[in-house]
Amino acid sequence: METVTVRRVIDAPITQVFDWCATTTHYTRSPFVLRARLARRGEGAPYGVGAVRLHTWLIGWFRERVTAYNPPYGFDYVVERSVPSARHELGRLTFTEVPEGTLVEWTTRFRPPLRCVAGPAKAVIAHVFGTILDAGAAELTRERMDPDGGGAHGRGGESGAGAGR
Repeated sequence: METVTVRRVIDAPITQVFDWCATTTHYTRSPFVLRARLARRGEGAPYGVGAVRLHTWLIGWFRERVTAYNPPYGFDYVVERSVPSARHELGRLTFTEVPEGTLVEWTTRFRPPLRCVAGPAKAVIAHVFGTILDAGAAELTRERMDPDGGGAHGRGGESGAGAGR
């Protein structure tokens, strides 16, 4: 199995960072995520346990199911299907309050279909995770600095059935 972990400190309260990251439609703020939608609501919360999330990246398509949901401290998911195909063992985002805001740690464990693509796959995944977290940091910081500024910023926005909270 290959493991990728990306860390970012986002200068915003833990509850806001958790909510932003749990809402998969926000991922389209990254130029590498073309589409993201909530296909099935979870138990107790739209993105709670059992939620099914669909993502289309420049490099592939992913159907994910949320397997643990503990706001505002973390959630886990598993990729049930993907194109290109890869075995996925774990996806986890954890959130920790730190003096500078909220530390986000995003970890995934997977096995690519061909061992020779493991290195490039890890680099691409780390880069995309980083751009998603950077977009969240920019948006949450902008909202905090200008709470009456109104409107969504960045590209994409919410899309597909069940978008929003």
